[in-house]
Amino acid sequence: MPFKILYAEDDDTLAFLTKDNLEQNGYEVIHCADGTSCLETFNSGFFDICIFDIMMPKMDGFELASEVRKKNTDIPIIFLSAKTLKEDRIKGLRIGADDYLVKPFSIEELLLKIEIFLKRSQRATSPNPIYELGSYRFDSLNYLVFKENEKITLTEREAELLKYFLDNKNKVLKREQILTALWGDDDYFMGRSLDVFISRLRKVIANEQGLSIENLHAIGFKFKYE
Repeated sequence: MPFKILYAEDDDTLAFLTKDNLEQNGYEVIHCADGTSCLETFNSGFFDICIFDIMMPKMDGFELASEVRKKNTDIPIIFLSAKTLKEDRIKGLRIGADDYLVKPFSIEELLLKIEIFLKRSQRATSPNPIYELGSYRFDSLNYLVFKENEKITLTEREAELLKYFLDNKNKVLKREQILTALWGDDDYFMGRSLDVFISRLRKVIANEQGLSIENLHAIGFKFKYE
């Protein structure tokens, strides 16, 4: 299931462009045009992350975030605002926001922030997730893969990559999406390193039927788990 974003923005054009970009990157986005309807939507559903404008009708973003924090102390909240004063940023962070981006913002930066906070949130809620991969077990906290009497120790990078693949199994993942999500950069050298990590993981899962890492030319990869 895709991660679910609750997005509050009263500017129709900006909302459309931002929502479209987020959806193209694999997220499910629920958009609300004012703070009151956004709070009602939050109270009636489950979301992985919140993105709030500040200056909105009926209820501004600061009040909205305060109400959300009363219900949920852990969900990541990002403010997107034209308010540039340091005092506004400090107020937003004191309310409990995780970050504050000033408009006009870069969609690439927003995507990076979302990936970072979702990753942090997943770690907080799943301190030691164990994944079952057919006859394999993957201990993502300790970077270990077990098969029968065999124990394979992964590097930290390999373990992060395998966990990301498993959390997004059977999805098309763009190369730059993987690099930005895991390491915060998608430059040439990171890309070459990614190829090395993937080659290593292919060897680890080579003998397990139903597991494979598919290379999608000029796009990225898909971790196939049948």
